[in-house]
Amino acid sequence: MSDSRWTAFKRSPFLPATVLILLIAAAAGLFAGSYTYAMANPTPHRIPAAVTGAYGRPPARTFLAGMERALSASLRLHPYEDRAAAVRAVNQQRVFAVVDAPAHGGPVRLDVSAASGATVAQILGQAAVNVGRATGTPVVLNDLKPLQKGDPRGLAIFYVSLAAVVIGFIGAIQLSVHARALDPLERIAFTAGYALLGGFTIAAVVDWWLGALRLPFAESWLILALTMFTSGMVFTMFNTLFGRWAMLPTWGLMVLLGNPSSGGAVSWPLLPSALGTIGRWLPPGASVNAQHTAVYFRGDQHAFPFLVLAGWSALACAIFLTWRHRHPGGRPADPA
Repeated sequence: MSDSRWTAFKRSPFLPATVLILLIAAAAGLFAGSYTYAMANPTPHRIPAAVTGAYGRPPARTFLAGMERALSASLRLHPYEDRAAAVRAVNQQRVFAVVDAPAHGGPVRLDVSAASGATVAQILGQAAVNVGRATGTPVVLNDLKPLQKGDPRGLAIFYVSLAAVVIGFIGAIQLSVHARALDPLERIAFTAGYALLGGFTIAAVVDWWLGALRLPFAESWLILALTMFTSGMVFTMFNTLFGRWAMLPTWGLMVLLGNPSSGGAVSWPLLPSALGTIGRWLPPGASVNAQHTAVYFRGDQHAFPFLVLAGWSALACAIFLTWRHRHPGGRPADPA
């Protein structure tokens, strides 16, 4: 291609259109790959479980050794004085199951918690049945925290949080297109406005209309609103830094990396180790974590997911306000 033709091509709309073709094709592959890598074949990684009773005696020791072999040595056992202390650890989401070995014989009791992670509970239950049959150990299964009837597979919270994340940054994109003249503080205020209204709408549809989840409404609304605001401000931050290409880092952070590692569709102990660690520090993972605790473990809410969401919001707002002159929006200053 001659220099004149290349110059004409660069000035034409065909160059950005060609770049978009390549980027969209790459994004499609990455999107499919990230979700497949994280969710297609969940494998146990460091499943913490409580043990109580006579877990050191031969029958229980044989059963526990069989469980560790069945789970590829991923079971991490934590002794507790009694079952009540172990159940408290489940409620505080420090362990995913309780193995109680009776002191005077009888079946081993395995208490799983579907609300802690449906996939983890399923894997533990299947392994216990197989190991009990292979070792001749009778096993009694019990679910300490069953899922709600409208959420039999434990995916509703993931979908609810996914809606808040995606609509959160789509709202910011629409503000940039249709309300371009908003000043920085006005843009933050309108982002907070649609986050509050959008969070209320999501919670109302899921709880009041569909009845899929019984939500602690005020707390769930707050979590969804904070998630939408954080997602919207993350896009605004990237729009300040990268201009019209802001969708690329936003999509990469929130959708390609954040959602698969959130622990919503596949629990963190079954994700690849790096994703399970990173996910807790990203807005989608923090949203799922906070919402999950609010719905199934009321009274044991943690500050960490709220601090993660607030930290991302504060960072995004600070970058936007500091370099607001770079943001493609706002009204021109009045002449002196």
